Amino acid sequence: MIERDALIPTKYGSMPVFAACPSAPGPYPAVILYMDAPGFREELRNMARRMAKHGYYCLLPDLYYRLGTLRFDVSRRTEAMSVLIRGAMRSLSNAEVVDDTGGMIAFLDAQEQVSPGPIGCVGHCMSGPFVTTVAARFSRVRAVASLYGVDMVTDKPDSPHLLAAQIQGELYAGFAEVDPSVPAHVAPDLKAALEKAGVRHEVEVVPGTHHGYCFAARPDYNPVASEATWDKLMDLFARNLGRGA
Repeated sequence: MIERDALIPTKYGSMPVFAACPSAPGPYPAVILYMDAPGFREELRNMARRMAKHGYYCLLPDLYYRLGTLRFDVSRRTEAMSVLIRGAMRSLSNAEVVDDTGGMIAFLDAQEQVSPGPIGCVGHCMSGPFVTTVAARFSRVRAVASLYGVDMVTDKPDSPHLLAAQIQGELYAGFAEVDPSVPAHVAPDLKAALEKAGVRHEVEVVPGTHHGYCFAARPDYNPVASEATWDKLMDLFARNLGRGA
């Protein structure tokens, strides 16, 4: 496997990224893995490596770069740390992440290991609305997964569900059965918006899960649901991006 750290120039400064892809000759379809609220860390790097093992060029950006270098040791999380994490999370907007994504796509296009054409995106938690917005803003984004995404349906003008008609790819939205940060109306309202817009999609509430069920380092990790989600991701990418080597 090939791994590298790089800096992507943006109008806000240099954004650190981690990239992983197979070592065999490519090119490979690109997937962008957007971080959750606890931020850039080894657990996300391992997720990027796992996607690379399936034959994709996976790019993991540090979206908190505007704030400097933030690293949270989530295994030692306290309420004080949670306050900082929530503050960092609130510092980002959908529009800023769209700007960042333009820089990421330019970076991907410059890599010889990356095949031209459709791109996939995955977002956990705070990045659910980011990847949904990105799907609406970039026609090349053809496979999108929002996993227990927050703020997917809001009363704000940039609510992701309002952009459904602009999504040209396929979207999977998996919500936790128990998630205080996601009101009960969100999943059905999102599904209704996607159906009205004619977007290929699957919206499901995964039984027996809590927010963060895909992360092995969290108490709410659900290995069965997490592996089922990985299978869904790989099928989603294969249908829309093609299979890697």
